[in-house]
Amino acid sequence: MQTESGTDFNDVMQRMTGLLVGAVFGAVFVVVNAQSPLNTVAVNILRVAACLGAASVLAMWFASARKERPTAGPQRNMFGRGYLIVVFAEVILLFGGIRVLTAWERPEQTNVAWVAFVVGVHFIAFAPIWKDWSIAIPGVVLTLLGVAGLVMVSTAAIAWVPFVSGVLSGVVLLTGTVTFGWRAMTARTA
Repeated sequence: MQTESGTDFNDVMQRMTGLLVGAVFGAVFVVVNAQSPLNTVAVNILRVAACLGAASVLAMWFASARKERPTAGPQRNMFGRGYLIVVFAEVILLFGGIRVLTAWERPEQTNVAWVAFVVGVHFIAFAPIWKDWSIAIPGVVLTLLGVAGLVMVSTAAIAWVPFVSGVLSGVVLLTGTVTFGWRAMTARTA
């Protein structure tokens, strides 16, 4: 069974759940990494905006769940084997990479850049699995922000790595999730 707009309930809810996960991680990126050298006012504005962005995606998730009805029959599963393989590889790269960076005695800011890089690459890997190339866009941006941070760690701009690789990555995730969530909501009401 399909909804009024011709989309499957399970597909809508899987997409909205993916957006919600992205929004939560985007908010975490901002809240954890918004710090000095930014001033206190900027830090607080960024943190509040990040939480509001994540809350708006949560509200869209609930609105979708309330509006849509479950469908019967075979369903596409976004969170199947391909998803699990990518997430498994991501966890290995994240934690293994941070351990290697620690063993190499790299500055702590390197970890933020590494996380942004790996998260970006994992979005790119999801694009062919989910057959949705729009997810590669934030993936490329996060990957580039991670690379920028990895380069910045060896410069006098090291204090800005959490902003560039952390806060800006969070802003990209939040902007994308709010935008795609809003588009999904308005497409179903149109």
